[in-house]
Amino acid sequence: MHLTQDEIVTHLQTLLLKEQISINKTVLELHSKDESYHKPHNPEVVVYPYTTADTSKILMFANDYNIKVVPFGLGTSLEGHVIPYNQQLTIDFSLMNKILDVSPEDFLVTVQPGVTRSELNKALKRHGLFFPVDPGADATLGGMVATNASGTTSVKYGVMRDQVRDLEVVLADGRIIHTGNRAAKSSSGYHLNGLFTGSEGTLGAFTELTLKVHGIPEHIMAGRAIFPTIKDAIESVVSILQAGIPIARVELVDEASIEQVNSHSDQDFPVKPTLFLEFHGNEAGLKSDVDFMKLIVEDHYCEGIEFEKDNTKRNILWEARHNLAYAYTHGYPGKDMMVTDVVLPISKLAEAVIFARTELDKTLIEGGILGHVGDGNFHVLLMIDPNNPAEIKKAHDFNEKLVMHAINNGGTCTGEHGVGIGKQKYQRIEHGEAYDVMIAIKQVLDPKNILNSDKNITIN
Repeated sequence: MHLTQDEIVTHLQTLLLKEQISINKTVLELHSKDESYHKPHNPEVVVYPYTTADTSKILMFANDYNIKVVPFGLGTSLEGHVIPYNQQLTIDFSLMNKILDVSPEDFLVTVQPGVTRSELNKALKRHGLFFPVDPGADATLGGMVATNASGTTSVKYGVMRDQVRDLEVVLADGRIIHTGNRAAKSSSGYHLNGLFTGSEGTLGAFTELTLKVHGIPEHIMAGRAIFPTIKDAIESVVSILQAGIPIARVELVDEASIEQVNSHSDQDFPVKPTLFLEFHGNEAGLKSDVDFMKLIVEDHYCEGIEFEKDNTKRNILWEARHNLAYAYTHGYPGKDMMVTDVVLPISKLAEAVIFARTELDKTLIEGGILGHVGDGNFHVLLMIDPNNPAEIKKAHDFNEKLVMHAINNGGTCTGEHGVGIGKQKYQRIEHGEAYDVMIAIKQVLDPKNILNSDKNITIN
């Protein structure tokens, strides 16, 4: 039975308040896209739950009438996860944005999915705590769990999956489950936290998240190290990690991207392969770590290194790195950005980045390379003309070459952006028969295939 838009609204009005349901054209358009290059598509209805009970009612109704649904945070995803190509109903969790509990003594926080990471860190600061996962965008924590987000700090603190202690999840049929507890470890049952983190709205909708938080470091030092080649820069990172130096962030920015940083952020950085670095710790420990690190990078032909202890100057440094995507967007008006996302074993990373630069130059498409090189993850930013089919095809072909190079060298097609619609075609190639196990799990938890049904793991 296929319900029309009017019929869906009529049914929802028996379950929710009128202001929780929208068919406003502007609202629908806002939920038709994310920050990716994928083509937008409007949902028919957007709903805004206030509570877990609301979410359960919505999914129970959708399941009963076989209505396809997609959960939505802020739309900052990069692979079309929230675009409702095959979904009539978008569930927007922006009104479930309460910080429910902060437990400093347990280093835990419980939040609703619509809380953003900046909102959480603002609340945690008074407790001397912070949440470390930093994907760049000020995404919702529910969305960050959904894609297993990571970012610049993952080399020290781990990815989103490492922070999840418990999730409250509403399943496709409206049942409410918890995937873990508040204990620091457990050998009981299957690891459901790991299963649902990164599931991209295909197995359930998150309504509460219990996450690990960390003490704000006593001292933070950030800096830039300049190298003659990308190979020298990456090999220095490998040596730093092998030496056991506890680096908090280490970001590679290539020459083309440094040019964009200089133009957009009014900087005057040398146009060379550059590492942006950050160390967290106590004053004595930091001095020892930095001195040791300087000796290591000198062995890899480092041409210059500068550090900033001042909080304002350090923020300016990292803002330049974080605003790189916007620097490219403003630098190429009228063009769309495609962002690749692969991870390789760190021993294969330098070769892969050089391969990427060589292949990018062949396309004649403007772009640059950056990455969280401490964990083998790098991105290529390509600026493409959305009205040029030949250029779009070249960009997709380039992306496929990178993905296949990563998979063939023991890596993965996506390190943090997720599968969505863009990386779906590589799932069988990467996972082999394990992909059938994933399909089987999806069929058990969502037998009617209503949850984000054309993304990530698909049932034919």
